[in-house]
Amino acid sequence: MDELRKKIIHLSHCQLLTWKQIFSFLQYDSSLQHLYNYSPNDLQQILQVPFNRACQVKKYLQTIPIQDILNKYEEQSIYCITIIDDEYPHLLKNIYDPPWVLFCKGDLSLFQYKDCLSVVGTRQPTQYGYDAIQSVLAPLLHNQFVIVSGLALGIDTAAHQLAIAKQAKTIAVLGSGFYNIYPKHNLPLANEIAHNHLLVSEYPPPTKPAKWHFPKRNRIISGLTSGTVVVQAKERSGSFITADQALQQGREVFAIPGPITDDASKGVNKLIQMGAKLVQNPTDIISELHRFQSHR
Repeated sequence: MDELRKKIIHLSHCQLLTWKQIFSFLQYDSSLQHLYNYSPNDLQQILQVPFNRACQVKKYLQTIPIQDILNKYEEQSIYCITIIDDEYPHLLKNIYDPPWVLFCKGDLSLFQYKDCLSVVGTRQPTQYGYDAIQSVLAPLLHNQFVIVSGLALGIDTAAHQLAIAKQAKTIAVLGSGFYNIYPKHNLPLANEIAHNHLLVSEYPPPTKPAKWHFPKRNRIISGLTSGTVVVQAKERSGSFITADQALQQGREVFAIPGPITDDASKGVNKLIQMGAKLVQNPTDIISELHRFQSHR
């Protein structure tokens, strides 16, 4: 394995480091040639952290058995795709803060599919939400189409299952590591996706789910695709955050409107007020995706 790739993966396993601090390492030395030679004083300067935190980082870099970890991943068919790899998804690389490493299980070729669409929504959909997914998304799906979602209960689960049922492909982006699938109820679905589709996380496999992981995860869901469909979302929900990130990333946002009396539709309807494209049928999505792709 290329030494730079290995060092980036090593840094991603250091829980003390933020995205920006890994960026600081690469700004200071783009090849990371001297990573293991830095003193705590050096680390304090590079990372702009207190001395005791710099000592902790030094200890992590000395004690994490990265080669043993990588050997274990290989045995378990876990792929580590770093931002410098050719396999890294092009659209995701262009967001503001792309993950340094994507941990993957399954079919990496799905990253290269042209027709990709993110789908997000409430964890507690009504029958209207399920009907809307069937009506708008089902006609789009074919064997060269990828649905990206977050493996959450509700709309996410329905989107993954619809793609599988229609013999399309799906990517699930986790807010935890592969050894701690969340929610546990979706472990069978995660296994199905890992075997026949693609399971992705920016978190190393031992990582347990945490509240703050999921808003971060959402930028990957939107960043992997040209557009995001929002189905039933409350204001200030995770789905609303995903849609807002998609807008910031310059991607298309499609909103399936709902009744004004339905609390689960208030976020979606607000997105339409903010400029998201109101979607009533599959054609509304296809025309915008093709326009987006023609301008890439």
